[in-house]
Amino acid sequence: MILDGASITYAGSSTDAPATPTADVVVADTVLPGLWDCHAHLVGLMAMSLGGLHEVPIAVRAARATKDLERALHAGITSVRDAGGMGVLLARAINEGSIPGPNLYGAGAILSTTGGHGDLHDLPLDWFHDLSAREGTLRICDGIDACITAVREQLRIGADIIKICASGGVLSERDHPIHQQFTDAEMRAIVEVAGMAERTVMAHCHGKPGMMAAIEAGVGTIEHGTYLDDEVCDAMRERGTILVPTRLIVSELIAAGRGPLSATMWGKLVTTNERHRDAVARAHERGVTIAMGTDVALSRPDGPAAWGNQPRELLLLEAAGLSPLAAIEAATANAPATLGPRAPRTGQLVAGYDADILTVDGDPTADLSVLTDPTNLTGIYKRGELVTTVERG
Repeated sequence: MILDGASITYAGSSTDAPATPTADVVVADTVLPGLWDCHAHLVGLMAMSLGGLHEVPIAVRAARATKDLERALHAGITSVRDAGGMGVLLARAINEGSIPGPNLYGAGAILSTTGGHGDLHDLPLDWFHDLSAREGTLRICDGIDACITAVREQLRIGADIIKICASGGVLSERDHPIHQQFTDAEMRAIVEVAGMAERTVMAHCHGKPGMMAAIEAGVGTIEHGTYLDDEVCDAMRERGTILVPTRLIVSELIAAGRGPLSATMWGKLVTTNERHRDAVARAHERGVTIAMGTDVALSRPDGPAAWGNQPRELLLLEAAGLSPLAAIEAATANAPATLGPRAPRTGQLVAGYDADILTVDGDPTADLSVLTDPTNLTGIYKRGELVTTVERG
């Protein structure tokens, strides 16, 4: 493989490579594309509670998030879709060179119905609206006109994607994961307005009613997909809808125990755990395209589903039935398409693609755990530039 600046100029056997007498030569056991995390949250919180959005100053959370981005990059994650958080704004700082980090594509605020998964149910509603206006991670919109306005607000700040809660969730208090939230008409309006600006829509969804409605509306990705069945899988395959399963957050929260979660949240998490793993296996068996996402959010490295731990998702995909190569494809070749029309030319070792690549000691196609130990990453290149090694922790 030959890199010239930010691009790959040759990928193939060494015997057929053009002569490059002045090039620096790097020898590695394995070369593969940089990894993607297609579902993460840059919120700068130290505990798994969205109450921190109104308890911790934005400047403190943004400072924490800059370290989160650095951890991700040094774990081999060269591209991230921020599924609701500070990603749109932090991407500016990365792109101008002020802070290190992966290629970052942000959704802006998570769009939710009143009382939906993106609402903070214990806050007085007027307080929530005030928080939404000041902080920008969560946004309520009810009715077609309000949904259109909310999408345009995210486009106004430069969102690369639009994130909606098409069903209830697990880490929220009073909504049910199976229940559909936005109406069919609201989702169609959101997808239409996003599409006019060449953006795709990512739909948080656990239950079948919301998934079917979101797929029919034309969303690009289903996030989580806990209660999908054969009918949902077939619809996704026919429409080209991608599944971003996020096994990491479920697995690691279960392993950590209830902690700060309410009894309601913990009960929903336990109920969905095995069903979620089986859903990933079913989707893979039915030919649904899978892209790797983790739902990492914590800025505490020793916490569950923390930034920098993203490669662990590969092992969970393997446990759900994907081969090591298929799991790697979920984190590389399949991932850019989660941005729809704005998909970058990355994720593959192909001439003309961005030079986001990893050099690795060992063979991850034989043992995925190679990628979960950052000391095996001998080189991390983002757009052709070698990422400087920093202390991890």
